[in-house]
Amino acid sequence: MQLAQTLINEIQSGRFPVGSTIPTEFELCEQFGASRSTVREAVKQLVQLGMVVRQAGVGTTVKAVRSEGGYRQVMQQLSDLHRYTADTVLQILSKETSEVRDPEICAMLTAKPGETWLRIAGLRRSGDGPDPICHTEVFIQPAFRSLVVSENESHVPIYTLIEKQFGERIAQVQQEIRAIAMPSAIAALVNVKPRTPALWLCRRYLNQRGEVVEAAISIHPADRFSYSETFQRDWNAG
Repeated sequence: MQLAQTLINEIQSGRFPVGSTIPTEFELCEQFGASRSTVREAVKQLVQLGMVVRQAGVGTTVKAVRSEGGYRQVMQQLSDLHRYTADTVLQILSKETSEVRDPEICAMLTAKPGETWLRIAGLRRSGDGPDPICHTEVFIQPAFRSLVVSENESHVPIYTLIEKQFGERIAQVQQEIRAIAMPSAIAALVNVKPRTPALWLCRRYLNQRGEVVEAAISIHPADRFSYSETFQRDWNAG
Protein backbone atom coordinates (compact mmCIF):
# COMPACT_ATOMS: atom_id res chain seq x y z
CA MET A 1 0.00 0.00 0.00
CA GLN A 2 2.90 2.35 0.83
CA LEU A 3 4.63 1.52 -2.45
CA ALA A 4 1.41 2.19 -4.38
CA GLN A 5 1.01 5.56 -2.65
CA THR A 6 4.60 6.49 -3.52
CA LEU A 7 3.98 5.70 -7.19
CA ILE A 8 0.75 7.73 -7.11
CA ASN A 9 2.62 10.69 -5.62
CA GLU A 10 5.35 10.44 -8.27
CA ILE A 11 2.78 10.31 -11.08
CA GLN A 12 0.94 13.32 -9.69
CA SER A 13 4.18 15.26 -9.21
CA GLY A 14 5.05 14.81 -12.89
CA ARG A 15 7.93 12.40 -12.46
CA PHE A 16 5.98 9.94 -14.62
CA PRO A 17 3.78 12.05 -16.95
CA VAL A 18 0.77 10.71 -18.84
CA GLY A 19 1.96 8.57 -21.74
CA SER A 20 5.24 7.60 -20.11
CA THR A 21 6.02 4.19 -18.64
CA ILE A 22 6.84 3.55 -15.02
CA PRO A 23 9.82 1.30 -14.13
CA THR A 24 9.45 -2.44 -14.71
CA GLU A 25 8.58 -4.79 -11.84
CA PHE A 26 12.21 -5.89 -11.69
CA GLU A 27 13.43 -2.28 -11.49
CA LEU A 28 10.87 -1.42 -8.79
CA CYS A 29 11.96 -4.46 -6.78
CA GLU A 30 15.53 -3.17 -6.87
CA GLN A 31 14.58 0.45 -6.12
CA PHE A 32 12.37 -0.35 -3.13
CA GLY A 33 14.02 -3.55 -1.92
CA ALA A 34 10.61 -5.20 -2.17
CA SER A 35 9.50 -8.63 -3.31
CA ARG A 36 8.02 -9.13 -6.75
CA SER A 37 4.62 -10.02 -5.27
CA THR A 38 4.56 -6.74 -3.30
CA VAL A 39 5.46 -4.72 -6.40
CA ARG A 40 2.89 -6.57 -8.51
CA GLU A 41 0.14 -5.85 -5.94
CA ALA A 42 1.11 -2.15 -5.79
CA VAL A 43 0.94 -1.79 -9.58
CA LYS A 44 -2.36 -3.69 -9.56
CA GLN A 45 -3.81 -1.03 -7.25
CA LEU A 46 -2.83 1.69 -9.74
CA VAL A 47 -4.46 -0.31 -12.56
CA GLN A 48 -7.67 -0.61 -10.52
CA LEU A 49 -7.64 3.15 -9.91
CA GLY A 50 -7.43 3.70 -13.68
CA MET A 51 -4.12 5.56 -13.41
CA VAL A 52 -1.98 3.10 -15.39
CA VAL A 53 -2.53 0.42 -18.01
CA ARG A 54 -0.45 -2.70 -18.65
CA GLN A 55 0.44 -3.51 -22.25
CA ALA A 56 2.30 -6.63 -23.34
CA GLY A 57 5.62 -5.73 -24.95
CA VAL A 58 5.28 -2.07 -23.93
CA GLY A 59 5.18 -2.02 -20.14
CA THR A 60 3.01 -0.15 -17.67
CA THR A 61 1.93 3.19 -19.13
CA VAL A 62 0.60 6.15 -17.17
CA LYS A 63 -3.00 6.77 -18.23
CA ALA A 64 -4.13 9.52 -15.82
CA VAL A 65 -2.85 11.53 -12.85
CA ARG A 66 -6.08 10.98 -10.90
CA SER A 67 -8.28 7.98 -10.24
CA GLU A 68 -11.35 7.50 -12.42
CA GLY A 69 -13.76 8.59 -9.67
CA GLY A 70 -13.89 5.39 -7.67
CA TYR A 71 -12.24 4.77 -4.35
CA ARG A 72 -10.51 1.56 -3.24
CA GLN A 73 -10.20 1.13 0.49
CA VAL A 74 -7.62 -1.23 1.91
CA MET A 75 -8.42 -2.15 5.51
CA GLN A 76 -6.02 -3.93 7.82
CA GLN A 77 -6.39 -2.00 11.08
CA LEU A 78 -8.43 0.78 12.68
CA SER A 79 -5.92 3.46 11.68
CA ASP A 80 -6.82 2.78 8.02
CA LEU A 81 -10.15 4.54 8.71
CA HIS A 82 -8.13 7.73 9.19
CA ARG A 83 -6.63 7.25 5.73
CA TYR A 84 -10.08 6.88 4.16
CA THR A 85 -11.17 10.16 5.73
CA ALA A 86 -7.90 11.88 4.85
CA ASP A 87 -8.24 10.78 1.21
CA THR A 88 -11.83 12.02 0.91
CA VAL A 89 -13.96 15.05 1.79
CA LEU A 90 -17.34 14.99 3.54
CA GLN A 91 -19.69 17.62 2.13
CA ILE A 92 -22.33 18.12 4.82
CA LEU A 93 -25.85 18.56 3.47
CA SER A 94 -27.73 18.67 6.79
CA LYS A 95 -27.06 18.50 10.53
CA GLU A 96 -29.97 18.23 12.95
CA THR A 97 -31.19 16.51 16.09
CA SER A 98 -34.15 14.22 15.60
CA GLU A 99 -35.99 11.43 17.38
CA VAL A 100 -35.22 7.90 16.22
CA ARG A 101 -38.33 5.74 15.88
CA ASP A 102 -37.68 3.43 12.92
CA PRO A 103 -37.30 -0.08 14.41
CA GLU A 104 -34.35 -0.96 12.15
CA ILE A 105 -32.49 2.25 13.05
CA CYS A 106 -33.24 1.76 16.76
CA ALA A 107 -31.87 -1.78 16.59
CA MET A 108 -28.72 -0.60 14.83
CA LEU A 109 -28.14 2.10 17.45
CA THR A 110 -29.38 -0.04 20.37
CA ALA A 111 -31.55 3.00 21.11
CA LYS A 112 -35.02 3.30 22.59
CA PRO A 113 -37.72 4.82 20.34
CA GLY A 114 -37.98 8.54 21.03
CA GLU A 115 -34.30 9.14 21.88
CA THR A 116 -32.93 12.30 20.27
CA TRP A 117 -29.76 11.64 18.28
CA LEU A 118 -27.68 14.04 16.19
CA ARG A 119 -28.06 13.17 12.49
CA ILE A 120 -25.57 14.36 9.87
CA ALA A 121 -26.18 13.67 6.19
CA GLY A 122 -23.66 14.38 3.47
CA LEU A 123 -21.81 13.37 0.32
CA ARG A 124 -18.28 12.02 0.40
CA ARG A 125 -16.00 12.95 -2.49
CA SER A 126 -12.62 11.68 -3.64
CA GLY A 127 -10.10 13.58 -5.78
CA ASP A 128 -11.33 15.83 -8.55
CA GLY A 129 -14.13 13.56 -9.77
CA PRO A 130 -17.43 15.35 -10.45
CA ASP A 131 -19.56 12.70 -8.76
CA PRO A 132 -19.54 11.79 -5.05
CA ILE A 133 -18.37 8.30 -4.10
CA CYS A 134 -21.23 7.85 -1.64
CA HIS A 135 -24.04 9.31 0.43
CA THR A 136 -23.39 9.08 4.16
CA GLU A 137 -25.81 9.29 7.08
CA VAL A 138 -24.26 9.56 10.55
CA PHE A 139 -26.08 9.09 13.87
CA ILE A 140 -24.42 10.37 17.04
CA GLN A 141 -25.45 9.37 20.58
CA PRO A 142 -27.59 11.94 22.48
CA ALA A 143 -24.77 12.60 24.99
CA PHE A 144 -22.67 14.01 22.15
CA ARG A 145 -25.36 15.70 20.06
CA SER A 146 -23.76 19.14 20.59
CA LEU A 147 -20.76 17.98 18.52
CA VAL A 148 -19.17 20.79 16.52
CA VAL A 149 -18.13 19.90 12.97
CA SER A 150 -16.48 22.71 11.01
CA GLU A 151 -15.82 22.85 7.26
CA ASN A 152 -12.03 22.71 7.75
CA GLU A 153 -12.44 19.41 9.62
CA SER A 154 -14.08 17.58 6.71
CA HIS A 155 -10.97 15.33 6.53
CA VAL A 156 -11.22 14.36 10.22
CA PRO A 157 -13.17 11.22 11.24
CA ILE A 158 -16.34 12.04 13.20
CA TYR A 159 -15.39 9.61 15.96
CA THR A 160 -12.07 11.45 16.38
CA LEU A 161 -13.96 14.72 16.89
CA ILE A 162 -16.12 13.01 19.53
CA GLU A 163 -13.03 11.77 21.34
CA LYS A 164 -11.42 15.21 21.17
CA GLN A 165 -14.44 17.29 22.22
CA PHE A 166 -15.94 14.99 24.87
CA GLY A 167 -13.05 12.85 26.09
CA GLU A 168 -14.82 9.66 24.98
CA ARG A 169 -12.80 6.66 23.87
CA ILE A 170 -13.69 4.43 20.91
CA ALA A 171 -12.71 0.85 21.69
CA GLN A 172 -14.25 -1.09 18.80
CA VAL A 173 -15.65 -0.61 15.30
CA GLN A 174 -18.20 -3.08 13.93
CA GLN A 175 -18.72 -3.15 10.18
CA GLU A 176 -21.40 -4.68 7.97
CA ILE A 177 -21.44 -4.65 4.17
CA ARG A 178 -24.15 -5.80 1.80
CA ALA A 179 -25.32 -5.33 -1.77
CA ILE A 180 -28.52 -3.37 -2.35
CA ALA A 181 -30.45 -1.60 -5.11
CA MET A 182 -29.80 2.14 -5.06
CA PRO A 183 -32.68 3.94 -3.25
CA SER A 184 -34.40 6.58 -5.40
CA ALA A 185 -33.81 9.39 -2.89
CA ILE A 186 -30.06 8.70 -2.79
CA ALA A 187 -29.72 8.06 -6.54
CA ALA A 188 -30.45 11.68 -7.41
CA LEU A 189 -27.79 12.91 -4.97
CA VAL A 190 -25.01 10.67 -6.28
CA ASN A 191 -25.96 10.98 -9.96
CA VAL A 192 -26.97 7.41 -10.80
CA LYS A 193 -30.20 5.74 -11.85
CA PRO A 194 -32.52 4.37 -9.13
CA ARG A 195 -32.38 0.62 -8.47
CA THR A 196 -28.88 0.26 -9.95
CA PRO A 197 -26.38 -1.90 -8.00
CA ALA A 198 -25.02 -0.28 -4.85
CA LEU A 199 -22.89 -1.12 -1.84
CA TRP A 200 -24.40 -0.51 1.61
CA LEU A 201 -21.81 -0.13 4.36
CA CYS A 202 -22.59 0.42 8.04
CA ARG A 203 -20.00 1.14 10.73
CA ARG A 204 -20.85 1.25 14.42
CA TYR A 205 -18.35 2.85 16.80
CA LEU A 206 -18.52 1.49 20.35
CA ASN A 207 -16.97 2.83 23.54
CA GLN A 208 -15.29 0.78 26.27
CA ARG A 209 -18.70 0.08 27.83
CA GLY A 210 -19.98 -1.44 24.59
CA GLU A 211 -22.33 1.48 23.87
CA VAL A 212 -22.88 2.77 20.32
CA VAL A 213 -21.36 6.26 20.22
CA GLU A 214 -21.70 6.75 16.48
CA ALA A 215 -23.16 4.82 13.56
CA ALA A 216 -22.55 5.70 9.91
CA ILE A 217 -24.39 4.31 6.90
CA SER A 218 -22.76 4.90 3.52
CA ILE A 219 -24.36 3.96 0.19
CA HIS A 220 -21.94 3.73 -2.75
CA PRO A 221 -22.73 3.30 -6.44
CA ALA A 222 -21.24 -0.09 -7.31
CA ASP A 223 -18.55 1.29 -9.64
CA ARG A 224 -17.22 3.94 -7.24
CA PHE A 225 -15.97 1.90 -4.32
CA SER A 226 -14.18 -1.38 -3.75
CA TYR A 227 -13.07 -2.90 -0.49
CA SER A 228 -9.99 -4.98 0.24
CA GLU A 229 -8.94 -6.82 3.39
CA THR A 230 -5.86 -8.89 4.13
CA PHE A 231 -6.21 -11.93 6.41
CA GLN A 232 -2.99 -13.16 7.96
CA ARG A 233 -2.85 -16.88 8.72
CA ASP A 234 -1.85 -17.86 12.23
CA TRP A 235 0.67 -20.62 11.45
CA ASN A 236 0.87 -21.58 15.12
CA ALA A 237 -2.81 -22.48 15.20
CA GLY A 238 -3.79 -26.12 14.99
